[in-house]
Amino acid sequence: MRVLVAGAAGMLARDLVPCLQQRGHEAVAPPENDFDITRPEAIRKWVSHARPDALINCAAYTKVDQAESEEHLANVINGLAVQNLCLACHEADIPLVHFSTDYVFDGAKDGPYNIYDPANPINAYGRSKLLGEKYVLWLLRKFYLVRTSWLFGWHGANFVETMLKLAQKQRQVSVVNDQHGCPTWTRHLSEAVVSLIESGRYGIYHATNSGPTTWYEYAKEIFRLAGTGTEVIPITTDQFPTAAARPKNSVLDPFPLPEVIGTQMPAWQEALLSYLEERSKKL
Repeated sequence: MRVLVAGAAGMLARDLVPCLQQRGHEAVAPPENDFDITRPEAIRKWVSHARPDALINCAAYTKVDQAESEEHLANVINGLAVQNLCLACHEADIPLVHFSTDYVFDGAKDGPYNIYDPANPINAYGRSKLLGEKYVLWLLRKFYLVRTSWLFGWHGANFVETMLKLAQKQRQVSVVNDQHGCPTWTRHLSEAVVSLIESGRYGIYHATNSGPTTWYEYAKEIFRLAGTGTEVIPITTDQFPTAAARPKNSVLDPFPLPEVIGTQMPAWQEALLSYLEERSKKL
């Protein structure tokens, strides 16, 4: 299978492209300045040139707090640009893989959010991602709409690296303990998504490493596994104000992803351990 990948320089794409290649697929990942998804003509050019069997969109506006003051830009990249991709995929009769977020939910539900739950974002970033989802659902028949959460990986800023940097400067770190979600390693997400594409079973999916946690418990596990000796102080969301509101609960129910690809994604603790072990060998 030949796959065209948008957002080649991003954290997810840089794990996804090698994963595609390891599974025997051809990945075409043009530079972002040439494959600008906000320009319909650039998308058509690359679809025509590469003649892909599928298109994966890893390009996104991801600055959650900054989106509050840049909502128009977030809507252009996470919304209108997705419309561009949808129209190009429709014309070429190929499926689109599009990534969305746990932040399309408001966090008010008791228990994990499933694929049938109505979206109700409480910040600008979530609204922009919901707009992209709507274009996928409005315009396409062949699609994999994949919601994920709390990404960490080698090739971009993420919570794990932020905590490890803080541990070099501070003996104590205060972390929010009333927001629940699922950390996800981009490596494991990539493996699941490649399996999903190979299945040919279109639809909406939730793809995260298994098991819920809080940012506080997540930070404690990072420091424990890394052996930093850093003390973590639990605080409330109210004690750590941010420009964008965060959902108190954004845990995603994995059904039906494990049933479709034949396996459950590993526990987040296992993913974190593998990441840190790999990190220690590279640094």
